[in-house]
Amino acid sequence: MHIDWAALGSVFGVSLAVTVGLVGLFTLGIVGLTKREAAASGAGDPGSTAVARTGAYACFALCAAAVAYGIFLIVA
Repeated sequence: MHIDWAALGSVFGVSLAVTVGLVGLFTLGIVGLTKREAAASGAGDPGSTAVARTGAYACFALCAAAVAYGIFLIVA
C-alpha cells in the first residue's frame, strides 16, 4: 500500500483552513447580532445597528452557502 503524503497533507491543510474560516465567519455573525442587541438596549449607535445586522446576516448566509456547497460536493 502506498500513501501519497503530499496529497494527504494538502487535504489536511485545506480542511483546516476552511474550518477555521467558517468558524471565524460564524463568529463574526454572532458578534454582529450582539452589537445589534447592545444598540437596542441603548448602549450603541442606532445607525450602526443596521450595518451590524446586515453584516451578521451576510456572514450567516455565507456560512449556509459554504455548508450547501459542501453537501453538493458530497452528493455529486
